[in-house]
Amino acid sequence: MLREVLKGKIHRAKVTEANVDYEGSITIDKELMSAAGIYNFEKVQVLDVTNGARLETYAFEGESGSGIICLNGAAARLIKKGDIVIILSFALISEEEMKGCKPKIVLVDGENRVKKIKNYHKIIEEC
Repeated sequence: MLREVLKGKIHRAKVTEANVDYEGSITIDKELMSAAGIYNFEKVQVLDVTNGARLETYAFEGESGSGIICLNGAAARLIKKGDIVIILSFALISEEEMKGCKPKIVLVDGENRVKKIKNYHKIIEEC
């Protein structure tokens, strides 16, 4: 059996742009994506700490080191420039793989630069 578990997280990033006329997705600084293990076009969940909105979209690589977090398309109507968001990516893994699963958590500063990278503890301890 496969389980869907947290793989990577960008914690409390500030939305720098919102572009309703773009086709869709969330543009994320390539450096942040890499730090969190998020790939270009990978499905992500975006949680808006500011207003409680939650949505799914796909990640799109932005300029490395730019700090960009831009909601595009319909998502730009739910999440606005200046909002604080948490971006989550997930993976399907076996129960055996869960024993060593340690999701990457990327903490950012006020300009969406990597401040610290840490791992959550194992999801399931050895039996």
